[in-house]
Amino acid sequence: MLKKGPAKKVTIYLNEDTRHHMTALHDAVMTFLLHKGVAGATATRAYAGFGSHQSLHTPKIEVLSEHLPIRIEFVETAEKVDEILPALHEMVSDGLIEVQDTTVV
Repeated sequence: MLKKGPAKKVTIYLNEDTRHHMTALHDAVMTFLLHKGVAGATATRAYAGFGSHQSLHTPKIEVLSEHLPIRIEFVETAEKVDEILPALHEMVSDGLIEVQDTTVV
C-alpha cells in the first residue's frame, strides 16, 4: 500500500491487438507491473477511440472491433516509476505513456 503524500500516476494507452513477443501487450505490461511489485494497476478496455492514425475503432465495425483501445493505469512512488519506466518504454513500441504528479490521500 502506498503512503500518503506525493506520487506518480502512469497511464499507458495501447491497442488491444498490439503484441509483445507472442502475447498481448496489455497482458505483458500487467504481468510486468505485478512482478515488479507495483502497488496495483487497472487495465480498462474502451468502447471506442482513435489515435495518431486518425481511424475510429468501434465494436460497430467488426474488422476494427479487435483493435479497441486499452488504458492501463497505476499510481506508485516516483522512485518506483523511475525504476520501471525504461523497461515500459521498450515494451510499448506502439502506444503512449503518460506520467503525472499526483497525491495519495
